[in-house]
Amino acid sequence: MGLSKTQRKLRIRRRIRKVSSGTAVKPRLSVFRSNSEIYAQVIDDVKGVTLVSASSRDKDIAKAKGNKTEIAALVGKTIAEKSVKAGLDKVAFDRGGNLYHGRVKSLADGAREAGLKF
Repeated sequence: MGLSKTQRKLRIRRRIRKVSSGTAVKPRLSVFRSNSEIYAQVIDDVKGVTLVSASSRDKDIAKAKGNKTEIAALVGKTIAEKSVKAGLDKVAFDRGGNLYHGRVKSLADGAREAGLKF
């Protein structure tokens, strides 16, 4: 018997977290994807503090029209703009156990376009 989808995702999430834990100099850009929404946070794991956050439920993004992939790109741009404004331009990307394609990739590309480096 193999692992269930949830168990596999948790195993990947733990493995990624070991490698890319966030610091004050290079915080972690964490992505959470539900069936309908997508959320991103820039986290300093040393202090255990969320520095910046953005999601598809934010008022300005929720009004935007488009499919889920296009909305994810907007969330990526928003999180990058907020991060740069807060003085953070380098982050460690944490895809949260999701595969790097579709909405997760779109969010990452949007963040890169808006000035984040990872």
